[in-house]
Amino acid sequence: MITETGRVVGVAGDRVWVQTIRTSACESCSARHGCGQRALAGVSDGRANQVLVANSLGAKVGDEVTVAIDESALLGASLLVYAVPLVSMVAGAVLGHQLSTGHAASEAVAMMGAAVGLAMGFLAARQGQSRKAGTWEPTLVEVRQGVVASLE
Repeated sequence: MITETGRVVGVAGDRVWVQTIRTSACESCSARHGCGQRALAGVSDGRANQVLVANSLGAKVGDEVTVAIDESALLGASLLVYAVPLVSMVAGAVLGHQLSTGHAASEAVAMMGAAVGLAMGFLAARQGQSRKAGTWEPTLVEVRQGVVASLE
């Protein structure tokens, strides 16, 4: 499980908005000095991210919570979003090139094949995402009662 600590900043029905700053994972990771995520966090000055999570533990605004996502879910989502469109784009380019062998505009046909393949890859990724929608969501694993400052 990959975990991140955050604070509940809003409630939307049976879900809560959790605001996190990606720092805790970087400190415990052995690749922290060569990692792109750490570099991005440094550029963004640790800017906060917000994620909508099912409120299975009864968290309220101001509570500090721990949000988790399974490593396999993260890997599966990454492969779907990045690999499927890339592979289909390359396949489209190769197919377009093979179909236009000997023609003067073979590069143009290969580029059109790549564009069609990329579009089909995005559509396939979207279909795959809609089938797995509930399995790739982060979940609340711990709630620590927070103090909400009053505006009086």
